[in-house]
Amino acid sequence: MRPVAVVGNIALDRVDGGPPRIGGAPYYAARSLRVVGRPARIVTKCADADRTTLVPRLAAMGIPVSWRASEHTAAYSISYRGDERLMTVDKLGEPWGADETDGWLEKAVARAEWIQVGALYRGEFPPETLELLARRRHLLLDGQGIVRPAREGPLRLEGVHEPDVLRHLSVLKLAEDEAQALLGDVDEDSVGALGVPEVLVTLGPRGSLLFQNGRLERIPARGIWDRDPTGAGDAFAAAYVVGRSLGHSPPTAARRATAVVATLLMSRRR
Repeated sequence: MRPVAVVGNIALDRVDGGPPRIGGAPYYAARSLRVVGRPARIVTKCADADRTTLVPRLAAMGIPVSWRASEHTAAYSISYRGDERLMTVDKLGEPWGADETDGWLEKAVARAEWIQVGALYRGEFPPETLELLARRRHLLLDGQGIVRPAREGPLRLEGVHEPDVLRHLSVLKLAEDEAQALLGDVDEDSVGALGVPEVLVTLGPRGSLLFQNGRLERIPARGIWDRDPTGAGDAFAAAYVVGRSLGHSPPTAARRATAVVATLLMSRRR
């Protein structure tokens, strides 16, 4: 069985004023991958000074990790007001250039057929990098890599269309606010105009929307309102990629991913 891969920067997250903790797609995807128990690999970067703190936490999930030092570590401050999330970008992570894709990154993901690209901001994964990653592979891109501008400070989403990015994707995963920023009205016409075969719009405790074959389908979820939802989208994306790599249909993969996220959320403290 060919493994899936997750590519993205580790982050330091400060949630609701608490101490910095490990975050970013690699960590939350690894938690999901541990639950589903399928072969996978994590490919990530952070500052060398943070390696001994962050990388062992990631490796403890039991997923093989390929790591390279970057100049600095991505950092975010996150707070919640009910189901509304407020974010400040304290430090942008290092972008992933096409030169890396021809070198260590390509070697790390060589056996993968499906890759979850855990982008944190626009331009972190340039079109040239995605084009190389997509050769003989399927890519799921986090919509943060389209609607989050590459600047530090309070996060303000921008609905910028990126056709050079979208054309390399098999799946685009958007949070609800990201979908609204990018599309305005989230309907079959607006989502279909993106040109991506499969689009997922996560709605938190209300489930998700799945677009495929020109139609939007609602995927229900068990409403879990009293848990920290940080990283739920990354966990959902990882489980979805695994489902698709196993040959499940998009609706089945989305339902299975929803169940995995519920399991992870219920394991967290209130």
